[in-house]
Amino acid sequence: MSAPTEIRVKVADFAVANGGTLLVTVGLGSCVAIALHDPDARIGGLAHVLLPSTGMSQDRSNRAKFPSTAVPLLCERMQALGARPGRLRAKIVGGASMFTSLLSATGLQIGERNVVATRAALEHAGIPIVGQEVGGDYGRSVYFDVRDGRLTVKSLKAGHVIL
Repeated sequence: MSAPTEIRVKVADFAVANGGTLLVTVGLGSCVAIALHDPDARIGGLAHVLLPSTGMSQDRSNRAKFPSTAVPLLCERMQALGARPGRLRAKIVGGASMFTSLLSATGLQIGERNVVATRAALEHAGIPIVGQEVGGDYGRSVYFDVRDGRLTVKSLKAGHVIL
């Protein structure tokens, strides 16, 4: 089997692909990576969301920036490649508490708020979460193999975790 093509997903960005593709995002701190996969069609999507809600940004034009808009965006683009909504499964990574001084009025840090918003967006879309590596106080990088849905999380603090 040949090495997969690698697509890098930057902050507040997304990508969808099929077959032999590795979707990668590095430097996840309080951000959350949302990986969606249709195992039958071997189609996947990855978004690197930055903020928990559109109300936290003056520029709301980038749909990949927020969970509530990134999840529908991934679904639309994946369906255009042949994915079926009922087969989609999610894995989420990130949401670390990197900056203890950034507490909101609710007492939740931005990372925790990103995780809560991501779970809500996936629940709203009817997509089950089948794996997660969230929280903590350390950064992570994500390597998502679209062929089989395997998602490898790498961090200096926790080593390698495969979801």
